[in-house]
Amino acid sequence: MNKRGQALVEFVLIVPILIMILFCMIDFGKILYSRINLESKIDKVISLYEEEKTYDEIKKIINKDDKVNIKITNKDNEYVEFSLSKEIEIITPGLNAILDNPFENTITRVVYYE
Repeated sequence: MNKRGQALVEFVLIVPILIMILFCMIDFGKILYSRINLESKIDKVISLYEEEKTYDEIKKIINKDDKVNIKITNKDNEYVEFSLSKEIEIITPGLNAILDNPFENTITRVVYYE
């Protein structure tokens, strides 16, 4: 019996699955990196807001490196809601059915007035 032919068939069956798993890991890594990056940026947005910077100044400072959507909502002078979002392109073909493409990563914080 020829064992090399059997190994080749097994290899051809397994390689696409391994490639899909690799691409999924890359996509989830991009999503987690973006989320961590947004978490650090929202802290900076809150500190800039507390320094009484205008919305345009905050947007200019935050969007210096990459494109982030910023939303600041003042609710009845009781609390302020900060929201940052960024779109991430999904490269894994099968993952498009589970996650939207582009995937929108959103971070929201609420700061109450004392």
